[in-house]
Amino acid sequence: MNVLEKETGLDELKTRLRTTWMTGDYGRFCRYMERDAEAFYRRLPVKPGARLLDVACGAGQLSLIAARLGAHATGCDIASNWLVQARRSAAAEGLTAVFEEGDAEALPYSNATFDAVVSLIGAMFAPRPELVAAELTRVCRPGGIIAMANWTGPGFVGQMFKIIAKHIAPPGMPSPVLWGDEPTVRERLRSGIASLECSRQMYELSYPFSPADAVEFFRVNYGPMTRAFASIGEEEQRQLRDELTDLWSRNNRATDGTTRVDAEYLQAVAVRGQS
Repeated sequence: MNVLEKETGLDELKTRLRTTWMTGDYGRFCRYMERDAEAFYRRLPVKPGARLLDVACGAGQLSLIAARLGAHATGCDIASNWLVQARRSAAAEGLTAVFEEGDAEALPYSNATFDAVVSLIGAMFAPRPELVAAELTRVCRPGGIIAMANWTGPGFVGQMFKIIAKHIAPPGMPSPVLWGDEPTVRERLRSGIASLECSRQMYELSYPFSPADAVEFFRVNYGPMTRAFASIGEEEQRQLRDELTDLWSRNNRATDGTTRVDAEYLQAVAVRGQS
């Protein structure tokens, strides 16, 4: 494959990814994930007044949490429709968070701009992880932190992705859940990094409805799930829905007709080196 073919293929992939993430209603989707998003943020050594960049911010969930807690927050994402939603949310709360269109593989910021560069279940979905790692490091100031929360392969969401992958063609990129594998993360976040701490955490996916309705909620509101269902026929949709409902039901801790599932993620917190 020549350079032009590679660039054309990458452009097509980027277009598909942007379309995928602009589908559904990510603002509604992430409302049920607020508590553990804040728990992740509060574990980070980010002080009030810090300049924070939220990479692949979606509808601004983490950026808004950071702004409420005193950070000067900037969020960027490839999905422009969710940035509009994030700006509205910030304005409604009187927060000064800034939201801008930006690609995790080519962040539109100068070197060493931010005290903290953070991504909550976001940058892990970019197709070229080596560029993501380089960009997160580049825009962080020496001594600042780079923090990610990424779904693990063996965890609940990793298993959900595995089921979906049985029914749709591979997207032509490394598996996103490799960002949930500690040795892989240590290899990727190596250049320019002074230290890196990793820990496995649980994200509670809690919904006031049944596992079957949780699957439907994902299908309607979560872009990758919406696109996956739309790309297959009616019988395959039924099979996919049944397999996902079974996964949610087997992992459900609730006994009152609602849904509570623990989803494992890898928390990685790196300190940018001084050179």
